[in-house]
Amino acid sequence: MKSPVCEMLGVEFPLFAFSHCRDVVAAVSRAGGFGVLGATAHSPETLDQELKWIDAHVDGKPYGLDVLIPENISTADERDVTWRSLERRIPPEHRAFTRNLLKKHGIELTSTPVPADTPQPFDATRALELLEVSFRHPVRLIANALGVPPKAMIEMGRKHGVPVAALVGAKEHALRQVAAGVDILVVQGTEAGGHCGEVSTMVLVPEVIKAIKPIRDVPVLAAGGIMTGRQMAACMAMGAAGVWTGSVWLATVESETSDIFREKMIAASSRDAVRSKGRTGKPARQLRSVWTDAWDRDAASPGALPMPLQSIISREAFQSIDRAAAAGNAKARDLVSYFVGQGVGLIDSVKSATTVVQEFKEDFAEAVEHMNALVEE
Repeated sequence: MKSPVCEMLGVEFPLFAFSHCRDVVAAVSRAGGFGVLGATAHSPETLDQELKWIDAHVDGKPYGLDVLIPENISTADERDVTWRSLERRIPPEHRAFTRNLLKKHGIELTSTPVPADTPQPFDATRALELLEVSFRHPVRLIANALGVPPKAMIEMGRKHGVPVAALVGAKEHALRQVAAGVDILVVQGTEAGGHCGEVSTMVLVPEVIKAIKPIRDVPVLAAGGIMTGRQMAACMAMGAAGVWTGSVWLATVESETSDIFREKMIAASSRDAVRSKGRTGKPARQLRSVWTDAWDRDAASPGALPMPLQSIISREAFQSIDRAAAAGNAKARDLVSYFVGQGVGLIDSVKSATTVVQEFKEDFAEAVEHMNALVEE
C-alpha cells in the first residue's frame, strides 16, 4: 500500500491498533498492522519488561507506544504530586457516595495500596521516563493524547528518529498540533472509546485535512467507531492515510478485558457507549453501567471530581467491582464497565486479533473493489 504512513513507519497495512495488552500489540503487528501499546499505567520497570516481551514476539515487525500527558489537569502547576497525597484530597462525600453505591450491590470497597512514592495518575514526568525506556527498544512511533505533547516529547522523538503522533478531537486542536511540530495526527471523532470530543469522525476527518493542508503536509489517521475494513476504506477515501482503532481489540481473546465485559460488549448496542466523567473526571466514552448512571444521573451524586482525582476514586472502586464480579456476585456485573466506543454495536463475537486484522484486509479490499466497479460504470 502506498499510504505515507506505510513508508514512514515500515508498516504493510495502515491499521493501527491501540491496546493496553502486549499480546494484542504483537499479534496485530505480526499480521501486518501496527500495534500501539498504551503505557500510561506502567512504571519504567514494568514497561521495560513488556517491551522486551513484545520485541521477542513481534517477529521484527514495527510497533509503537502511547502515553497520556494532559495539558489541562487540576494539578498542572504542582510539583512532586504523589498518588498518596491526592488520596488525601478526596472529599468525604465522594468516598461515601462510592462506598454506598457499591454496598447496594453487595460489594465491599477495598483497594490495593500504592507505594508511597507512586506519581499521580497522568504524571508528565513519569510519561517522559516511560518514553526514555521505550527508546531502548525498536519502537517506530510515540503518541500522546489529551493535548499538545510537551516540547520535550517532540524533541525526544527527533533525537531518536521516531515520529510523534498526537490525538485530536477538534480542528482547533489539530492546528495547534501541527504548529507544535507533530508528525502524524490521529483525528478522533466522538464515536471513539475513552476521552473524545463531540464531533463525528465523518465530519472531523475532512475538516482537519482541509484546515492543515495550507500549513504543512501531515498524515492523518482517522479514529472513532472504526470496526471494519469497509469503514477503513471510507476514511481513506476522505483523505486519511490509515486508521487508528481501539475498541475492536477489546473483544479479542488476547485482550486484557474480562470475560464478563466481553459478554456485555456482545450484548450492547451502539447507544450503550456513553460519554461520562465518572471514570476519569473528563468526558470519556465507556459502556453504560450502574456506575455511569449513578455519577451522571443520580440526584444524590456529588459530581465527578476533576482529573486526576476522579481516576483515584474509580481505581479503588473498579478493583472491588471486578473482584466481586469474578467471584460470582451477579449484582456486581451491573457495575462492570470499561472504555469502549460506539462501534461496540458491531461486535457480535470474540475473535483472535490475527483474525480481526485479516477481516479488516478482506473487507477493505472488497470495499475498494466495489468503489472501482462504481467508477467503471
